[in-house]
Amino acid sequence: MLPIREPQYPTTTELDARNAKAPPRFEIKAPPAAPDVVMVLLDDIGFGQSGAFGGPCNMPTLDRLAANGLRYNAFHTTALCSPTRTALLTGRNHHVNNAGAIMELATAFPGNTGIRPNDVTPLAEMLRLNGFSTAAFGKYHETPPWEVSVSGPYDRWPTHSGFDKFYGFIGGETNQWAPAIFDGTIRVEPPHDPNYHFTTDMTNQAIGWMQAQHSLTPDKPFYVYFATGALHAPHHVPKEYIDKYKGKFDQGWDKLREETFARQKAMGMIPQSAQLTPRPKEIPSWDSQTPEQKKLGARQMETFAGFAEHTDHEVGRLVQALEDMGVMDNTLLIYIVGDNGASAEGGPEGAYNEMMALNGIISNAAINMPHINEWGGPSTFPHYAIGWAWAGDTPFQWTKQIASHFGGTRNGMVMHWPKRIKAKGEIRSQFSHVTDIAPTALEAASLPFPKMVNGTEQRPFDGTSLVYTFDEANAKTKHTTQYFEMFGNRGIYHDGWVACTRHSIPWLMVENPPLTKDVWELYHVDEDFSEANNLAEKNPAKLKELQDLFMTVASRNYVLPIDDRRAERFNPVIAGRPDIMGSRTSLTVYPGMVGMAENAFINVKNRSHTITADVELANANTNGVIIAQAGRFGGWTLYMKQGKVHYEYNFFGVERTNIASIASLPAGKHVIKFQYEIDQPKPGTGGKCMLLVDDKKVGEGHIPKTQPFAFSGDEGADVGMDGETAVSDDYKQGDNKFTGKIGKVTIDLSPSKLSTADEKKVEEEGDIAATIED
Repeated sequence: MLPIREPQYPTTTELDARNAKAPPRFEIKAPPAAPDVVMVLLDDIGFGQSGAFGGPCNMPTLDRLAANGLRYNAFHTTALCSPTRTALLTGRNHHVNNAGAIMELATAFPGNTGIRPNDVTPLAEMLRLNGFSTAAFGKYHETPPWEVSVSGPYDRWPTHSGFDKFYGFIGGETNQWAPAIFDGTIRVEPPHDPNYHFTTDMTNQAIGWMQAQHSLTPDKPFYVYFATGALHAPHHVPKEYIDKYKGKFDQGWDKLREETFARQKAMGMIPQSAQLTPRPKEIPSWDSQTPEQKKLGARQMETFAGFAEHTDHEVGRLVQALEDMGVMDNTLLIYIVGDNGASAEGGPEGAYNEMMALNGIISNAAINMPHINEWGGPSTFPHYAIGWAWAGDTPFQWTKQIASHFGGTRNGMVMHWPKRIKAKGEIRSQFSHVTDIAPTALEAASLPFPKMVNGTEQRPFDGTSLVYTFDEANAKTKHTTQYFEMFGNRGIYHDGWVACTRHSIPWLMVENPPLTKDVWELYHVDEDFSEANNLAEKNPAKLKELQDLFMTVASRNYVLPIDDRRAERFNPVIAGRPDIMGSRTSLTVYPGMVGMAENAFINVKNRSHTITADVELANANTNGVIIAQAGRFGGWTLYMKQGKVHYEYNFFGVERTNIASIASLPAGKHVIKFQYEIDQPKPGTGGKCMLLVDDKKVGEGHIPKTQPFAFSGDEGADVGMDGETAVSDDYKQGDNKFTGKIGKVTIDLSPSKLSTADEKKVEEEGDIAATIED
């Protein structure tokens, strides 16, 4: 039972403390030999991308840990970000965590509400209440979006989920050059240093925290969750890392897949009997690409590979710190190479600005090529083409989001613990799952599973500790049954067999077939490593057995009813989840309100609206931002420059509209107003706009087109400044605070002029934007 109850002390009648003996002091301490626990989790990297598992990306830290520890080649995730993370940190299946998909697509159905139940206490809380220091660094993405504001509640933030310390970002992705960072629950602005990179920053923070813990309390073990934003898009990395891979991917994704497959066999990572699964028709061949597309594609993969090496370098600094502290020998370090398969969310040709693809605008060479030389730098927000994701999941079928097949769920994993794991450089092939990690850590710490935490009886772990694999390479698999489900893509593993059905493809925005019409496949994965031979027709009885088992297990884990809806789930009202704005059509904000997440701010997209700001100017040369939303890669800003009022709309960083007053405003109090009237009742439409000062028109213009569904995955709305990246090039990033005084700013929405059909279209196409948080 946690917390461990303090003993009841007997009362005394002794008056003088000098004549009495104090009882032993009550103090919670971890077991004497408990190891430090460090979990490293990379984002959006496939089974066949790291060199340790046969891929082309040089990751020497991973190689070194693998050479002195164990590699697991049958380790599985959930196929998507938030679900994998909740399962990893709690040891329970993702639907049990109410994380059937990303938090931004939560519904009212049990299994998908986005609210972690009280009977699913995270590992961090279990360890903290047993005497560990705990900290999380990097990406979190487990907090419901309607709770990401100063109004909370903070129950599902990291520091209320068992972690003493948190430094990182809350959502699904961030700009590595200018991230949206929280220290605990406080939004902090990163330093505006041209050499800044978030992975380096989070590593510095993690090292500093570990050193301080070990210095002050050397006998107290710590638990560190180190989850990089890399290698999720945007693929941001210093140019010198990209240059290391110049010309190494000119052969294209088809050939790269063959080369990776050959390396995997040569190093014994996959059985000699394994087969390379063919490219599906939905992914274009490399030979079908034009010379310009090939040049761009090669650059995309060079950037990704450099991003991987840079990330591993930072993990290496973390490992070096552990060695310098003298604790590496008794540190259980678990290096999980991906939270799902490689991401195919960049579209057929990749994207210079991922936000375009996530708004349903497919980039092509004409859009991307002007940015090829800056690809991966601060002026881009890039993602690679789907062909590279498929090659990154060699030798399996499909990619991230497709939970039915190993291309979506099979990831590499390394365990390193010199004091306990004596095997060096060996491979373990027992079926394992992300839910096995928490039980492994608890057993390694010699701690029992708590039957009750904070007054709530606990649901048992769904995973199985992997300690049994440390000494026995051929130990019989203990995790014998595991379901998979994501957006209707589903399957089940049981005793060496897999039955599965692919229901949808993430990059094809087409209507899904009825769930009852899905075609199931059957694989004997104990003999067919890559799921290459479909035995459904040859063994219908086995298929039926596993289909029935799936339904039983799915029901028990709150997977049912299966929800393949994406469009409807993007609308909080239809989905049945809370919405902090609700039906309000007006929002008043004040100075100091910064970093307001897009999901916690009034939605001005596809709506006529008015922005009214009460300001007081000290002189006629006022500068700075009054209010802004998002940043360099799309957004809007109302600001002043040399006393003149400006409004700028930034369409994905490729087209800007700026209107301004002709004359400077004199000192004193003023009411500045921006009015926008849409042209047509449809998503992405342009509109007429007007600037007014004290009810007098001072400027007007026309915005030709707008972003239909989302501005940003991380940058929010700010009053009195424009944080992270700057919406406008008219002012500097990090130096744009308003030099006057702001009383308040009010955003008023006009009644919607969208037709019922177009409102439905917004809902139907909005799911594109929702995938930004994957």
